[in-house]
Amino acid sequence: MPAELEKPDQCLLADETSLNESTLNYYRQIPLAVHKLLATCRKDSCFDHVNATPIPSLESVSEILHQARRILFPGYFSPTMLDSVNLEYRLGQATTELFEKLSRQVLLSIQHECMRYNQPCSRCMQLSHETGLRFIETLPGLREILGTDTRAAMDGDPAAKSHDEAIFSYPGLFAITVYRMAHVLHGLAVPLLPRIMTEYAHSMTGIDIHPGAKIGESFFIDHGTGVVIGETTEIGNRVRIYQGVTLGALSLPRDEIDRFRNLKRHPTIEDDVIIYSNASILGNPVIGARSIIGGNVWITEDVPPDTKVLLKVPELVYIGNNKP
Repeated sequence: MPAELEKPDQCLLADETSLNESTLNYYRQIPLAVHKLLATCRKDSCFDHVNATPIPSLESVSEILHQARRILFPGYFSPTMLDSVNLEYRLGQATTELFEKLSRQVLLSIQHECMRYNQPCSRCMQLSHETGLRFIETLPGLREILGTDTRAAMDGDPAAKSHDEAIFSYPGLFAITVYRMAHVLHGLAVPLLPRIMTEYAHSMTGIDIHPGAKIGESFFIDHGTGVVIGETTEIGNRVRIYQGVTLGALSLPRDEIDRFRNLKRHPTIEDDVIIYSNASILGNPVIGARSIIGGNVWITEDVPPDTKVLLKVPELVYIGNNKP
């Protein structure tokens, strides 16, 4: 082969050598950046979790939620087909696995709290198994109330063609399902884990329901994005809300936060209320039974039963197309 034909390969080899050396120079600068990063962790403004304190796993929490949903809605989300012959076996197997996974994450949550406050952790293992079993024992009741939520989706939305459609695809029903599981654990005084659960649903659906809220049966969230339901909210039966609704607290000065932390600071919504999109109900008002709250309203005071609260129709201004 002529020598001149070898030159491109030689040039390519030289370029690769130069490129590798240039790349290595970038890598050599990384330790300095890491050293500076570690230095920031010596300041109070830095948060890390690098010691031996246990902490729940977000990935495991996600697995728990989806496995529990397969149990609560058997056959809908199972990887294999269920029938009347294998149903009890499959449910028994899935429920046992759920108990084991949940007990493990409850244990990590309790241990995290004990070590955080320098408390002895002598009964953590026993308490985690007790809590796991008590949660399993609530599954029949959870199935029943989620049945009312599923029917409420069908009854409240003419676009819903079937209960299957609501179970498979409605973000509101998914968020409510996760909330109801987290609310059980919140009632059992499990730290940290219930909030991780509802924030996972929040990230998936845009619906933020605090596990401490109290919500009755046949609850329906239509569309759902942007819904916020605060910690001390109380919602009755057969309530329907739409996207963007906020059932929140009034903003407080920083020096007042701790004083209100364990007080009721969110609304009470009585039975059969409908709240339309982007309504904000803040503080501790009571919205009376069978009332209708129109879209985009701002409410901080009580509303009597059987009342409609609406904004006046705004004046529209048309400009262009020969209109004044």
